[in-house]
Amino acid sequence: MRYPVIGFALLAFSAGASAQHLVVTAEGRHGQAPPEVIKDEVSVEVDKRPARVKEWLPLRGDDAALELYIVIDDGEDTNLGNQFGALKTFINEQPGSTRIGLAYLRNGSANIAAPLTTDRAQLAKALRIPLGQPGIAASPYMGISDLVKKWPAADARREVLLISSGNDPWSPANPENLYLQEAIAAAQRAGILVHSIYYAGAGHMGHWGQNYLSELGEATGGKAYWEGYASPVSIDAWLKDLGQRLRNQYLVILEAADATKGGLEPIRVTATAPGVSLTAATKINMQSAID
Repeated sequence: MRYPVIGFALLAFSAGASAQHLVVTAEGRHGQAPPEVIKDEVSVEVDKRPARVKEWLPLRGDDAALELYIVIDDGEDTNLGNQFGALKTFINEQPGSTRIGLAYLRNGSANIAAPLTTDRAQLAKALRIPLGQPGIAASPYMGISDLVKKWPAADARREVLLISSGNDPWSPANPENLYLQEAIAAAQRAGILVHSIYYAGAGHMGHWGQNYLSELGEATGGKAYWEGYASPVSIDAWLKDLGQRLRNQYLVILEAADATKGGLEPIRVTATAPGVSLTAATKINMQSAID
């Protein structure tokens, strides 16, 4: 069956009882742009069982709608302001179909500084240097969970760019960080990808943050950017890589008959095409088909 191109992927995000969906990112080798991936080159397993792919849709053109929240930890060092030029360039380079919001993490909450908008000038005005008070975010992962709660479902991709040290003063050096696990589960249930850029926070709070950010990205289908324990000299290259990732995403829609248990189930998406790999959340919300 052929579907109308315009807007079909957007409708699929609210497919209700007919299907489950997952946003998948194609990556090329050595940072190069990936080749086009077609449905016949994609294999999906849910809870180690083969799942039938109903549709495989490139999220481009009329189907490129994206809601992206830039989230800044208010405990970051104030010299993060030196990176705002690169951040504004990244914002302005996003297509008109992308709505961008801005939030600051403070006291376990995501404080919305600018709601989702296509007005880039409004967003630039809302961007400010973080407060630079060590630990003011409380657990940054509580803040991510709070953002997920405040973010209504939409007929679009939903993704986050988190700028944080990733350190959690409420659960330091804990491989089983409860707040992190809750944030991961909340994002997976909502189908939200969380990317992150590591930037050292004000004060010294240890170096577990990179591990936490990497786990958050891997579990939700996002990408964690960091190099060592120092803040990067420039985040420009990472933002360019993120922009490339956003331009090479697909929507995989599974047959509803494959929802056997409901709830979050492990998922694995692979491609047979040469020169490309696929990344996605490690769990999919199969409950959506029967809610």
